[in-house]
Amino acid sequence: MSAIRAYLKGLVEEAKKPASSTLLLAELVPRPQPRRRFEEASLKALAESIRAHGVLEPLLVRPLGDGRYEIVAGERRYRAAGMAGLSEVPVVVLEGLDEKAAQAIALMENLQREDLNPYEETVAVLDLLALELSKSREEVISLLHRMWNEARGKSTRNVSGSPEAQRVEEVFRLLGRMEWESFVRTRLPLLNLPPDLQEALLEGSIPYTAALELKKVKEEEERGKLLAEAKAGLSLRELKAKVRELLRKGQRSYLEASPPPWHKEVLARLSRLDLEALPPEKRKAVERHLQALAKELGLTRKA
Repeated sequence: MSAIRAYLKGLVEEAKKPASSTLLLAELVPRPQPRRRFEEASLKALAESIRAHGVLEPLLVRPLGDGRYEIVAGERRYRAAGMAGLSEVPVVVLEGLDEKAAQAIALMENLQREDLNPYEETVAVLDLLALELSKSREEVISLLHRMWNEARGKSTRNVSGSPEAQRVEEVFRLLGRMEWESFVRTRLPLLNLPPDLQEALLEGSIPYTAALELKKVKEEEERGKLLAEAKAGLSLRELKAKVRELLRKGQRSYLEASPPPWHKEVLARLSRLDLEALPPEKRKAVERHLQALAKELGLTRKA
């Protein structure tokens, strides 16, 4: 993560007159940021550490006016300090930090978390790309798909040579977590998970590979059973085997329940038809239809 730290340091140094001091917790305001949840156990552990050693790393804040300061980075330390009974914390006040730089710092710090789950990481990476490219999250996803299709010869739009694509590659190199191709293949599908799998992924009870496998099971009750087994420790290999068997059973049930196509049923009955056994009027009608069908299909009767 040294590249990320260097990037963050550069953003901080670009802010005008950064000043170190302490501020009251009551003066600090958390900013809307990508982190969705703060695990209680993790916060309690950090609070215990703060009681023993204090807040070792200052929070990064910027002035809002009226004596209030927005937390740019360090909300977890802020919450834990409150739990530890502190009334003030060390901060670095970034006087000239604009909104874009504040967002970038918050996103980059979030991506350094050790407990970041794959869903949160996916959203954070997309938001960082959106910020860097001045695009919406949906536009970034579209760009990544276009890059993916071109890389596999499915498109000839020459997206890969564009400045936007080059910036995407630079961001992934900076993060150092994975290549952009791997992100498209394994992480973007997480955005379309059904709610039960998304929640399990957010709470960290299953790995993202298990979530992607369970996504193949469309029937909620069956998926719920497998999800419970995955949470209980079912290996990915065992899970894949159970999903395959479940899908095979579903396909067999569908085939058994589905009637044959109507035209095949008609052909089968015609092959068993005895024209001589039909009543005269019905026989004439059937022969007339068969002659019209033979003509339509270009069939000719041999003498």
